[in-house]
Amino acid sequence: MTVLLWCWAVAALAVIETYEFSSPELEARYHALSQELRCPKCQNQNIADSNAPIAQDLRKQLYQQLESGASDEEILDYMVARYGEFVRYRPEMAGPTLILWLAPVLLLAAGVVVALLVLRSRRGDRDRGLSEEEQRKLQEMLEREQDA
Repeated sequence: MTVLLWCWAVAALAVIETYEFSSPELEARYHALSQELRCPKCQNQNIADSNAPIAQDLRKQLYQQLESGASDEEILDYMVARYGEFVRYRPEMAGPTLILWLAPVLLLAAGVVVALLVLRSRRGDRDRGLSEEEQRKLQEMLEREQDA
């Protein structure tokens, strides 16, 4: 019974949109863009799922821009100009975000290089054998052991 009440409570917190779109295409674009845009306050929720006041404002701006005829690129450019690249879930691979896109690959490559260098140096130490001085000392120790 408690689980059922909890489910109803969660449903009551859901975002309810009451926008009337002039065409089904605009409504589909609205839903796609609202999934693409991140809530600046919630940080890990898109504006479609967030109840934060700023997310409500972003949804309203999105609706108004779609109805005024703005393209998806124009809307995204406006949102990025106003809220920064963070507002997009999939930021462009350019400028400062390029480092974020490439960092995992570069770190993995650096780790592989370090591992190979360590393995190579260990193999070289093992294959080196004893120097002449070490062999002489070993021989002396063996002779002393046999004499004793």
